[in-house]
Amino acid sequence: MPGQPIPSELKEKGLIWLLPPYCWSHRQIARKLKISASVVSKWRCELVEQGLLPENEKITSVDVEDWTPERRFSVVLETATLSEMELADYCRRTGLFVEQVKEWRAISIQAHEKKLTENIRTDRALRDAKNKLRELEKELKRKDKALAEAAALLILREKFKMPSGTTARKTAPLLERRKIISLIHEAVINGARKSQACRCIGISVRTLQRWTNGKVITTDRRSDTVNRSPRNKLSEAERLRILELCNSPAFASLPPNVIVPTLADRGIYIASESSFYRVLKSANQLKKRSRECQYKRPDVLRAVAPNQVWSWDISYLPSWVRGQHFYLYMIVDIYSRKIIAAEVFASESGKHAAELLQRAVWNEKCSSSNLVLHSDNGGPMRSYTLLAKMYALGVLSSYSRPRVSNDNPYSESLLRTLKYCPWWPENGFRTINDARVWVNRFVNWYNFEHKHSGIKYVTPAERHQGNDMKILAARKAVYQLAREQHPERWGKHLRNWDYISEVYLNPEKEAA
Repeated sequence: MPGQPIPSELKEKGLIWLLPPYCWSHRQIARKLKISASVVSKWRCELVEQGLLPENEKITSVDVEDWTPERRFSVVLETATLSEMELADYCRRTGLFVEQVKEWRAISIQAHEKKLTENIRTDRALRDAKNKLRELEKELKRKDKALAEAAALLILREKFKMPSGTTARKTAPLLERRKIISLIHEAVINGARKSQACRCIGISVRTLQRWTNGKVITTDRRSDTVNRSPRNKLSEAERLRILELCNSPAFASLPPNVIVPTLADRGIYIASESSFYRVLKSANQLKKRSRECQYKRPDVLRAVAPNQVWSWDISYLPSWVRGQHFYLYMIVDIYSRKIIAAEVFASESGKHAAELLQRAVWNEKCSSSNLVLHSDNGGPMRSYTLLAKMYALGVLSSYSRPRVSNDNPYSESLLRTLKYCPWWPENGFRTINDARVWVNRFVNWYNFEHKHSGIKYVTPAERHQGNDMKILAARKAVYQLAREQHPERWGKHLRNWDYISEVYLNPEKEAA
């Protein structure tokens, strides 16, 4: 006889428990519903045919009812900031596998991905609308100003009528100057720019400033205002000859400081180099000619607090096998010099960099805070995987110029300190676990014991927590007391123990 049909309510529960985020095993569902495991297997085949489950999906080996969805989510939160070694230790203590924890993490992310995508789309649409509104308001203000200026200049032209083809004289009498100044002042009040109003009248802004020097309108105090030509002025024929020589095929690509000596070698002298430059400038032929710079200097990055600017890099760690290396990924905060995160991997990829960055941001709780991450132009630094993770975490990118090593000085200095410390293994590391243990030891020493010279000999952890100001103030007080006790042993000034309030990456000369 055929078996009793399974009620639809039980089948619906079983299908729900087969799908994420539950992903229960067949035996667990069968024991819960008191049915055969083969029936549950048939249900799963139906889900695979419908495309709701992958055909080769790995079924978790956790078959204990104690691992509820709430406990799984708590495990994901607890292991989010753990390194590979710490995660392995955690899994052994809790009776889990590393693969299970990673699978639960992926399920949690998948459950929130749809909602996060909808929020991102909504925020993006709102941001685009605000930007469009801001641009429209700016355009409206610009057009209002332009309209007001056009009206003011039109009124100015009507009030100040000059004969056709003439302009105001720079040597105008006192009454005419007062009239011009009054009209320009009225046009500026009505929305015109002073330079445009002066151009409309036919004078320069400097002439207007000279007329109103000392807030008193003065007359022309020159005894002879007739413009006389200087005796050493070049004639028109000489000016034309200079232009013909400079534009000739022999001198078309040469500057005047080369043309004049070349002509002198041929026994020809027309004018000095400065005269050549003046003639070319008056003919509008003195423009700078050079190749355009291919790369611009990176933007100046300024940090006044921790977790504002990070720098990171990848370095080789030698192994016992010649030609084989391990890869050290390290992130440092340029303000406090603290190593935010460090991990050793067997390969160089953007996926490892994205995982390390996510762990660092979650550990410092600085997501979506306009954090800037600076690096060089290596493959993992430019990978789309890392860029997508940075966009998801709200981290901004900054890169060094190609083939310029000093654009990333903080990471380079840190890696040199690491490889020149006293306990650096000369023969390399035997395994990747040995390398990870050594790096963890170095990070603890560097953050909590090392007195860094770049931050006035306090530890990076003390500066990262904001305790360096008190330490430096107490240190300065000790120096002052010592000088008061023996002033004859001290020079004019104490040692500088002032607090460093800001740190720059790729600074300009003034900021440096």
